[in-house]
Amino acid sequence: MTDKKLILTISDHPLSPSGVGTQTKYFIEALLSTGRYRFISLGGAVKHQNYQPQRVEPYMDDWKIFPIDGYGTKDVIRSIIRNEKPDALWFMTDPRFYGWLWEMEDEIRPLLPMMYYHVWDNYPLPTYNAKFYNSNDCIATISKVTDGIVRELVSDSVDVVHVPHSIDTEVFVKHEPESIQEFRKRSFGEDYKRTVFFWNNRNARRKQSGTLIFLFKEFLDRVGHDKAALVMHTDPFDAHGQNLEAIIMHLGLDKGQVMISREKLPAQGLAALYNMADCTINIADAEGFGLGTLESLACETPVIVNMTGGLQEQVTDGKNWFGFGIEPSSKAIIGSQDIPWIYEDRINGDEFVDTLEKFYNLTEDERSAMGAAGRDHVLNNYGFDLFKDNWIKAIDDFCEKNGSWETRKGYTSWRIEEL
Repeated sequence: MTDKKLILTISDHPLSPSGVGTQTKYFIEALLSTGRYRFISLGGAVKHQNYQPQRVEPYMDDWKIFPIDGYGTKDVIRSIIRNEKPDALWFMTDPRFYGWLWEMEDEIRPLLPMMYYHVWDNYPLPTYNAKFYNSNDCIATISKVTDGIVRELVSDSVDVVHVPHSIDTEVFVKHEPESIQEFRKRSFGEDYKRTVFFWNNRNARRKQSGTLIFLFKEFLDRVGHDKAALVMHTDPFDAHGQNLEAIIMHLGLDKGQVMISREKLPAQGLAALYNMADCTINIADAEGFGLGTLESLACETPVIVNMTGGLQEQVTDGKNWFGFGIEPSSKAIIGSQDIPWIYEDRINGDEFVDTLEKFYNLTEDERSAMGAAGRDHVLNNYGFDLFKDNWIKAIDDFCEKNGSWETRKGYTSWRIEEL
């Protein structure tokens, strides 16, 4: 027997490279470091070759992962609750994936509390989510935008705690100048001195990958096709995106102006790419947080971003700027059957090209100062140690306040209303 509290997590597979998977891994490792917690994780959102439970080294019985399809089923949750008796349930990703889970809150919450780690990246206020938000004991929010939205919609019975994403700032760090120059020479040959812009995203519709290439050509037409290059770390043939190689060929950008990095890389490899770049770009029309730009800033590489979602709190602290932020020129209301409305923020193409040129014209000293300030911003507001401390306090408080099983408190399955 052990007196460690058992937390059940549901998310992308915690050992997968997705943003959700990475943040889940960081969360779990932070709590395991206390010696007071152990975990069972349902690892979803990836294609599995083996569905056998996995023990994660060096934690072994303190962290077991059960590979699942999707994010699980009601019967899977019932089985784990019955057989493992977890003390709390923690789950993360978009609410549209968890309707089935909230449908069974009346089975779960009398026994153990539920914490939802949430992202919602834009207004108008999603009142259609209120029923989901109010089916939890606590909601943890990843960005200031998400935090403001959730606090407007939840009842007094639901706690809200703000825990922004983080990255490993010992991996994502500025490299030595000689190492950077050598990498650039290997990548660009005689053209290694050109200004390099970097884009690290999934090739998906909202990321605006095709728009970026078309606008980058306009920028090159202004400054010269031998003066700058765009490196895109992505799958050019992603089924959810555009055929980027076809666009590159069509625009005549296949002579080193736009280059695709398609191989999956470890964090150290990505850090090398951020260091090679002079600036990282993200002009997605919706972005909950944007880990790529945070990684870039940690490497002292400035950013150019659309002022949407979590990107806007990365590029500025309200006083200082760590790159350039572009205000959306249009806010279209889009949606679906599950999400009736949300803003889709689009930037103006001419303004984006002007911004690329503004960065291009900065001196080396100006770029370096902007990048160094960006790393300080990351360390002060999104540092790994701060992330760990925030999560440990949040879960300690959450478990103490709510209890579980015989000690469960603060929850009733009924309410009194005046008719």
